[in-house]
Amino acid sequence: MTDIIADSLTRIRNAGMRRLDTTTLLHSKMIEAIVSILVDKGYLESFSIEDLGNNKKAIKVTLKYDDNERCVINEVKRISKPGRRIHKSRDEIKNFKNGYGTLIVSTNKGVLPNDEAFKLGVGGEIICSIW
Repeated sequence: MTDIIADSLTRIRNAGMRRLDTTTLLHSKMIEAIVSILVDKGYLESFSIEDLGNNKKAIKVTLKYDDNERCVINEVKRISKPGRRIHKSRDEIKNFKNGYGTLIVSTNKGVLPNDEAFKLGVGGEIICSIW
């Protein structure tokens, strides 16, 4: 597997379509930062890091559903890929879907949602979009 971020986003998308309560992701610091942002923004209920032994970890994610039992996540999409990196400046990441969606940006200040990156005045690599 060459793209662990795309794999994690696909696992979240598939679990939401199947209406599962939880799903398990492979662990990395980048995935942990992305999942943390998704929890803060209200797209996921919670997450926990599990130790699998042998120096391996996994992230257990609890999905969030609305009153009609539909997944809160309408679409999650990988933007910057290993074969084609997409970078945007501060002004280009200001709004996404008129404020209804979130871009996750890898900046020199860390992995941030687009609104925080705009407030800090930094641009960076667009990892994914979610709404």
